Amino acid sequence: MKWKISNTNNPWTWIPTLYFAEGLPYVVITTVSVVMYKSMGMSNADIALYTSWLYLPWVIKPLWSPLIDIFKTKRFWIYTMQFLIGGGMAGVALTIPAFHFFPLTLAFFFLLAFSSATHDIAADGFYMLSLTEYQQSFFVGIRSTFYRIAMLAGQGFLVMLAGYFEILFGAGKTGSKGPVRDAWGLTFAVITLMFAMFSIYHKVILPKPAADKSSVAGRAVSLKGEFLKSFLLFFKKEKIGVIIGFLLFYRLGEAQLIKIAVLFLRDGRGAGGLGLSTMEVGFVYGTLGLISLILGGIAGGVAIAGKGLKYWLWPMLLAINIPHFLYVYMAYTQPMRMYIIYVCVAIEQFSYGFGFSAYMMYMIYISEGEYKTSHYAIMTGFMALGMMVPGMFSGIIQEAVGYKYFFIWVVIAMLPSFIITRFVGVEESFGKNNGIEKQMPDN
Repeated sequence: MKWKISNTNNPWTWIPTLYFAEGLPYVVITTVSVVMYKSMGMSNADIALYTSWLYLPWVIKPLWSPLIDIFKTKRFWIYTMQFLIGGGMAGVALTIPAFHFFPLTLAFFFLLAFSSATHDIAADGFYMLSLTEYQQSFFVGIRSTFYRIAMLAGQGFLVMLAGYFEILFGAGKTGSKGPVRDAWGLTFAVITLMFAMFSIYHKVILPKPAADKSSVAGRAVSLKGEFLKSFLLFFKKEKIGVIIGFLLFYRLGEAQLIKIAVLFLRDGRGAGGLGLSTMEVGFVYGTLGLISLILGGIAGGVAIAGKGLKYWLWPMLLAINIPHFLYVYMAYTQPMRMYIIYVCVAIEQFSYGFGFSAYMMYMIYISEGEYKTSHYAIMTGFMALGMMVPGMFSGIIQEAVGYKYFFIWVVIAMLPSFIITRFVGVEESFGKNNGIEKQMPDN
């Protein structure tokens, strides 16, 4: 595919790194923290409850999303928030060894979540401002892939790194939690360095599209008026009830699965789990899972660019939900052979990468208009709410019924997504290549 673009405007130079930087703090805050607290001996119910509260900034980020439209540029907000995220990761690293590590690390995780949610608003707005509709459709798979690569880098590489440090510091030999805390503190120091590099890179490499400017530039507008207008216009959209229902229920099963899947792999076989070590959990997500996710994300973007979102909506809904049966299978059989676990994770990751492409394109479709950044942020707020509330109770449900019945419940929980999708309407041509010019605009 040929685009007439300069090096600094080439979307391949910034979309992969931008969405990796968007996904990494999210997975560290919502998922890697789960593994860390599990290594420190906390119960499944407590872990699921407290870490689910960390979704809150993503739920309420629409409250300040208009500020990203009104003040400065999306480009400015991106590299500034990446710098602040690095500072928050340093705060976690420094407080892990403390006596009251749990409330202190949770406090820094909350600060990180607010910075990360703000970064998401700016990054998603920048994506829509910098690319044409066709390019948005084509790169949605790439965007989704690198976002999920970041998630697997967290669940895979970073967890493996912490597991390696645990072994290096002798955590298994001493029986003390001190080496475990040292291992995780050093892991978060590595993440701090990564975000310092992201901030510098994106300040240099991100393009400067003419459309990336504050909404009050060159005209006198009331801040309060602009703020309220962005919300009112969103809730005046046609079929707003269906839109909100779709955002809340599309991932209802996954919202519960994602909190428990890692705990299931880590828990001993006597407790119904698979008994994997910290390093083995990281390895499972970081090998075949990573490759499968890349293939699934790319396939999803190419599929939508070929025949449009409407054609692929139902197949992608099935793809994101059906693999939940694999966890029912693993809970009942507790496979001893690692390759079986690898295959199950690989199928789940491919299907997720493929199916989530439809969800992201639907949000882009609904966000079209003057306040696309704010409206996209409002929708991701509902998306986060759909992850937060079910996740809060997932640990309680799992401890009450065990892993076998919990995963059956997850399968049942996908039914609302099928009901609401029946009422979703999408234009026939949205997302597909209709001969639109495939060149980047001159920025």
